[in-house]
Amino acid sequence: MGASFATLHVLFLIWFFPIAFSLSLFFFKAESNSNVSCNEKDKQALLTLKRAFTDHEHVLSSWSDHKDCCLWDRVFCDKKIGRVSELHLNHSRLGGEISGSLLQLEHLNYLDLSYNDFNCTRIPIFLGSMFSLTHLDLSRANFSGLIPHQLGNLSSLRYLSLRNNSDLYVDNLHWMSGLSAIQYLNLGYSDLHREVDWLQIMSKFPSLSELDLYNCQLDSLNPSLGFVNFTSLQVLDLSKNHFNHEIPNWFSNLSTSLLRLDLYNSSLKGNILPSIFNLEKLEYLDLGLNSLNGPIPSSFGNLSRMRVLLLDHNQLNGTIPKSLGLLSRLENLYVGKNSLTGIVDEGHFRKLSKLKELDMSEAGLSFNVNSNWVPPFQLEYAYISSIKIGPNFPSWLQSQRFLSVLEMSMSGISGKVPGWFWNWTSNITVINLSNNRIECDVSDIFLSHTVKELNIANNSFYGPISTFLCQKKIRKNKLEVLDTSNNLLSGELSHCWKYWQSLIHLNLGSNNLVGRIPYSMGALVNLQSLCLQNNSIYGDIPSSLKKCLNLRLIDIGDNHLSIIPLWIGEMTNLLVLRLRSSEIKGYIPQQICQLSSLRVLDLANNSLSGSIPNCLKNISAMALPDSYDNSFSYFVSFIYWNMQASYVENVQLGPKGKEMEYKENLKLVRLIDLSSNNLSGSIPTEISNLSKLRFLNLSRNHLMGEIPEKIGSMKDLESVDLSRNHLSGKIPPSMSNLTFLSLLDLSYNNLSGRIPSSTQLQSFDALRYIGNPQLCGDPLPKSCTIEEQSLNRSPIGSVEDDSKNSSFYISMGVGFTTGFWAICGALFFIRTWRDAYFRFVDEIKDWIYETTMRKMNLL
Repeated sequence: MGASFATLHVLFLIWFFPIAFSLSLFFFKAESNSNVSCNEKDKQALLTLKRAFTDHEHVLSSWSDHKDCCLWDRVFCDKKIGRVSELHLNHSRLGGEISGSLLQLEHLNYLDLSYNDFNCTRIPIFLGSMFSLTHLDLSRANFSGLIPHQLGNLSSLRYLSLRNNSDLYVDNLHWMSGLSAIQYLNLGYSDLHREVDWLQIMSKFPSLSELDLYNCQLDSLNPSLGFVNFTSLQVLDLSKNHFNHEIPNWFSNLSTSLLRLDLYNSSLKGNILPSIFNLEKLEYLDLGLNSLNGPIPSSFGNLSRMRVLLLDHNQLNGTIPKSLGLLSRLENLYVGKNSLTGIVDEGHFRKLSKLKELDMSEAGLSFNVNSNWVPPFQLEYAYISSIKIGPNFPSWLQSQRFLSVLEMSMSGISGKVPGWFWNWTSNITVINLSNNRIECDVSDIFLSHTVKELNIANNSFYGPISTFLCQKKIRKNKLEVLDTSNNLLSGELSHCWKYWQSLIHLNLGSNNLVGRIPYSMGALVNLQSLCLQNNSIYGDIPSSLKKCLNLRLIDIGDNHLSIIPLWIGEMTNLLVLRLRSSEIKGYIPQQICQLSSLRVLDLANNSLSGSIPNCLKNISAMALPDSYDNSFSYFVSFIYWNMQASYVENVQLGPKGKEMEYKENLKLVRLIDLSSNNLSGSIPTEISNLSKLRFLNLSRNHLMGEIPEKIGSMKDLESVDLSRNHLSGKIPPSMSNLTFLSLLDLSYNNLSGRIPSSTQLQSFDALRYIGNPQLCGDPLPKSCTIEEQSLNRSPIGSVEDDSKNSSFYISMGVGFTTGFWAICGALFFIRTWRDAYFRFVDEIKDWIYETTMRKMNLL
């Protein structure tokens, strides 16, 4: 036993000693290399580079002449020779210039300048002379202009990313043939449309494994090509281009190693071709947001490695093949927003044990499973809106322990919410049960601290609103969206708003709420939209709402309010103000003109008096073109960026006399509606400055005077209603310029003269001009007399004006007589003048004849 142990001990030493010796040499070598100092030439080059940069965040503060440059932040050296090999300058907010001193870093192989801001400058040409580079990342660095051909000289480059820059473009791609070692190539958002042979060029790189040409303005996949040889390709992203044709057959020749194919939003047409199914190793396929039609092929069941299958937002029809239920690795299945039909049952999910995201919304499907069905999957996201699920509440949801988003609106569910539901929502973030026929006492609702959106609009929820808002069990909520509109809620608004300070969107409209708007609502400092429309709320709008500086939409219409408060002008971020049908008295305050961002002003059907403020021209959002600003679109469609879920604002507006609901299209509206009030005075001429206004309704008031002469400069107008006022004078000829008009109503005023001739104005029915006795011309049946036509030249004057006109005409007659005899008498009595005159007339006649004949010959 002892001998055996000794033998083992010796063998262990024999085995261990070389390893220990090698490790000791390694650590000694590493320690020695760590003492190698930075090359002085490299150090000075980096200091020159630093001086050319603008360093807003001081990320280069460690770059000092008194410190070894290999120890500087974001700098890495080759420890064997002490030369700078890598610069990781990404996400640094650097700007300024990129110094040519980089060329002195002869051993630099890794350069990352992504996520900086070089202010639309061009990519430096000298980068094409840094032959040791293997990794170059200039993505999201705000470069612009022509991508330099010199980059094609980097024959050692394996990674090149220029994605998401400003207006990069190429004139051709033949220079890329020099990138013989390239493995990763990303030109996303660059304009490549000038190169028609892009596909043949890209397919010649033998080592290329990932190609990303997202949003590159490509317009053809060259469907006539029979063969494309991507020998090593694993990832191909051609999303958001403009191919406008079918998926080409050459996809079947793609590398058998292809793992990911992304053709999202690329204007593809036709059927999903069988060539896709030759890609046996495919794990990710995105064909969403195209115009694909026909059925979903059952051959998808053969792609056994598929993890993500996205076919949503197309025109696919037929049923969902049950072969999809065989994809045992599938995690994401999106087939929503198609024209599918038929029933989805347990068989469609037979082996989908790894499914986490399911989207079948708006696909025309019916979900029909047994009440005791327990799915094989555990979903995190369930988008099952606008498909038939009801009438019973789906009991299978109770088994889903990790669900974060439940979108189940318009699903035909009726009856009471089951007792388990509200306690089940312990991990959920978004609950959308809107547009069903669900009954529930709001006091039974329990919200866990994870819930950010509760949308129960258009149901039959009932009970006092204060009971819900003030219950202790939900006081620690983090709710950002609460929409209980169009239900049966009752009682007064509570004073418990201090527990709801995370709210961004609040809609309690169309319920049975009563009482005043509580002052405590000023605690909602994050609020962006406040909708209390169509209730029985009365009194003042509390000044505490001034604290809600982020408010962009206020809709308190269809209530019983008092006046428009003067402090409304302090809500400078306001985009939509709707106070229609709220019994508001008083006048429109001048302070409303301070709302320069306002896009919708709806004060219709109240008891407002006084004049229209002449300062409306200060509302610049209705006067200036839109700048590229996502903030309003983001407000209208509030998106949770960490998940695929959103809340869409909705407002009832009547721009053309008939109320309709505006959702995503709200961002397109520019509206002023002051109709059905007691406003007097004239229409301010300054209103013509609102050149981007689309809908103008001033009807049913007591307005006098003329229609503003320059109304034709408001060329975006789609609807103008000035009916049932006391307007006089002519219709301005400039109205002929309003080529986008689809509604015009000038009826029942005191307008006179001929209706100006234009394709647009004559296209409206005569009823739009009726009730103006002195108005004539097409489309009215009344023809214009000479006197009525003259009304277009001058308005009817007073007696004094007539006397002045008579004197003018008498004077004109005397002058004409005097002038006539002064000239003609001289010609009659002086022969030389008479001869010269007739000679001149003969010459003019000859010139006219010759000119006419020359033009006739040309014709």
